[in-house]
Amino acid sequence: MSLLRIENSNNIVTVYLNRPDKRNAMSFALLKELYETAQRLRRDRHVRAVILTGEAQVFSAGIDLSDLNSPKQRAFALWELVKPQQSLFQKAFLVWQQLPVPVIAALEGYCFGAGMQLALAADIRISHPNTQFSIMESRWGLVPDMGLTQSLKGLVSIDLAKELTFSARIFDAPYAKQIGLVSHLDESPLQRAQALAEEIATRSPDAVMAAKSVLNSMLHQPLKTALRSEKIWQLKLILGKNSRLARLKDKAPETVYLKRQFQDSI
Repeated sequence: MSLLRIENSNNIVTVYLNRPDKRNAMSFALLKELYETAQRLRRDRHVRAVILTGEAQVFSAGIDLSDLNSPKQRAFALWELVKPQQSLFQKAFLVWQQLPVPVIAALEGYCFGAGMQLALAADIRISHPNTQFSIMESRWGLVPDMGLTQSLKGLVSIDLAKELTFSARIFDAPYAKQIGLVSHLDESPLQRAQALAEEIATRSPDAVMAAKSVLNSMLHQPLKTALRSEKIWQLKLILGKNSRLARLKDKAPETVYLKRQFQDSI
């Protein structure tokens, strides 16, 4: 059985973590499948938005500890940590930031540890009010190593980031919304995510991709590089096909966009 379930409705792709019997805990095999799936979606110019969620009304209870306790898997993990390139544990999460389309996380149940790091890699997080959160790694004697230094940047103040990481405290969705880890609270987070994805899909796919690239550069690139990114993407869009269609669509709503002209946001 696949560890992910994929649905595609009008080029809005919903990716379900599919280990309901394990509360969607992240096994190493699931991490590989997450990375491979994201890479396929990254190449598909028809995709307009991606929603990340979990089966059985649970996002993810975190890393699968049975993998960490397996000698074979432990050896694999040690190799991933010593090699000079990004580890699988980082790539499987940061790749969602690199998708050239918006990624929305719909959160319910538990969002712990590795689940939290995947949610943070999304562009927007919509949570059920009863969802529980935790940066849980220190509870297991570990440090967050799945790209948290990139995905948490700009969301909360450094003192709160330290407090939540040091303590591994479990906290509720209203508090997560208060401090900026969650974008919206909703009794039906998946439906809200779908409605938002459909709204975004009414805009030029190239403009949305460029906007994601420009806004990400605000956090992850020096000022001079970020400003250059604005200029380069604006020039590309003005010369592109979907920008002309966007202006036409304002007067003729029946106008249909072409598939995304540009391949990547990075």
